[in-house]
Amino acid sequence: MNAKTLTVLVAAALALQQGCSSEETPPAPTSSVAGAQSYEKTCTLCHGKDGEGYAADNATALRSPTFLATATDEFLARSISRGRPGTTMSSWGKARGGPYDDAAITGIVAHLRTWQTGPSVTLGSAPIAGDPTRGAATYATACASCHGATGSEGPNVRLANAELLDVASDEFLRYAIVNGRPGTAMRGYGAELSADQIADVVSLLRSWAKPVAPGSVPVPGTLGPIVQNPDGPEPAFEVGKRFTPVDVVKAELDRGAAMGFLDARAPSDYVAEHIAGAASVPFYEAGDYLFALPKDKWLIAYCGCPHAASGALVNALLANGFTKVTILDEGFDVWRERGYPVRSGPNP
Repeated sequence: MNAKTLTVLVAAALALQQGCSSEETPPAPTSSVAGAQSYEKTCTLCHGKDGEGYAADNATALRSPTFLATATDEFLARSISRGRPGTTMSSWGKARGGPYDDAAITGIVAHLRTWQTGPSVTLGSAPIAGDPTRGAATYATACASCHGATGSEGPNVRLANAELLDVASDEFLRYAIVNGRPGTAMRGYGAELSADQIADVVSLLRSWAKPVAPGSVPVPGTLGPIVQNPDGPEPAFEVGKRFTPVDVVKAELDRGAAMGFLDARAPSDYVAEHIAGAASVPFYEAGDYLFALPKDKWLIAYCGCPHAASGALVNALLANGFTKVTILDEGFDVWRERGYPVRSGPNP
């Protein structure tokens, strides 16, 4: 065998090897590409396709330059994993009942970083000394209309949230107050409030901090029975009517009408509290549940937004031939506030 023949054979073997390799093992997506896919699946619904925020339930603008400049990777990862219990920001980490492991959350963080246009800001970790009593007066004037009188009412970021205050340093809070979130309703107060006034507000926020719950939570198991009162009459719902009021649904349930409740939120929210008897059917995995849901009985989807996640679930059902579906109009929070039956835990 001469040198030319040997060269041709080696080249052919290498080409064959590379061809087989590319067919059998396509290149794995980069972390940020995989993160973009996860973001599209579960986060776009509320935070917007490009992180612009306010797509549903006043969800924050993740693309904000002042936010990304001061939020560390650890801040972002923990916020995604553990969420903001008591708000519509779900826990997405597996330990909290969500769909994502640490690698997937790292990918989402990497995707968020692709939106960052400026350098990160290194913030100090020392506590800020201020007077929370004086801060309460400033907060009432400048902050309460957006964040609630006690930081828990909204409509915007719930500043009294235990998870937020556990991960956000005093300097993080101060920087946000001084510089705001450009492009949103949160303006910077650096030119309106003195340094002492801002320190007082930060001290007030810090006084709202509470211990956070450690550990993991159980995840929902089998769906269980979907329909309540399966032998009951048809509820008086109108086919094609997208929304049905809470009180109407409860009246039909009390009448013994056959219907099923589908909780469209993340499983972490379901475990925290859900309508008694409801099945956990996360909006982002609707296709995995279609085979188990009846088409001949009425299904009521709900969430806390009150229409975003439940609307996405109903859209998926309608696209797959379901017709007896409707959305609990005012959402889960109103159902609970009415004193209608709810329960906690992984079972219906």
